[in-house]
Amino acid sequence: MIPPVDPILVHFGPFAVHWYGLLIVTGIMLAATSAAHLARNAKEDPDHIWDMLLIVIIFGVIGARAYHVFSRPAGGLIGWDYYQQNPLQALYIWNGGLGIYGAVLGGALGMFIYTRWHKLAPLKWLDCAAPGVALGQAIGRWGNYINRELYGPPTELPWGLRIPAAHRIMPYNDMTQYPPETLFHPTFLYESLAALTLFLILFWLGTKQSARLKSGDILIGYLVGYAIIRFFTEMLRPDAWQMGSLAAAQVFSLIIIGLGAIFFALRHRPTTRNAEAGN
Repeated sequence: MIPPVDPILVHFGPFAVHWYGLLIVTGIMLAATSAAHLARNAKEDPDHIWDMLLIVIIFGVIGARAYHVFSRPAGGLIGWDYYQQNPLQALYIWNGGLGIYGAVLGGALGMFIYTRWHKLAPLKWLDCAAPGVALGQAIGRWGNYINRELYGPPTELPWGLRIPAAHRIMPYNDMTQYPPETLFHPTFLYESLAALTLFLILFWLGTKQSARLKSGDILIGYLVGYAIIRFFTEMLRPDAWQMGSLAAAQVFSLIIIGLGAIFFALRHRPTTRNAEAGN
């Protein structure tokens, strides 16, 4: 499986439009459309979604870039060790380097600021946004495919990726041990399909089961669901930022899963009144 197109979609003189950027913008717009639909379903004004979109994107990009800049990826990729010596390069987001966990945290902060400023309930609006975030991730991961990145270890599976030497990271850039015909796990595909499944589940809950949920439940579902996805896909990432025996994203995933489970259990624990009603 080889990408059928070049990473650059079109040139305009010295400027270029990349497929990766186009897919990210597409993911953002579809995520906002999903959020507006869920807001309307919740009897809220969907125009707030479009009004807050710019601040959410700005904070999301800042968070995503900060996560990348302070990371220490393996495989010879650029991270904090490089940016310490080249601080201005941290601003060059067009050269690549965005972390999803940072994007989610930054985007959530932007939405929180907007909702508090407009005296809206933050959790309700974060619930509206959460399924679309999963959809945006599912779409954006195909940019990794076109860029010949986010692949795993060698595989003999028929859907394996063939990665050119110029796009290989250590140790797979050893063409003697890993010749040109070597296939690699399409980690991007696994995460994309899992994120799409998560979106469908959360969107169904938000539209068909909203009366049975509390504000924040969809958000928790997204955070825990994506943390589970990321924990397992990170096992197939040779470029992962390591923290001891686990990748940093796996550590963050375990923390999110634990906190999310506790928060959900506390919010849905039987009250004294409910317990008496069941007797």
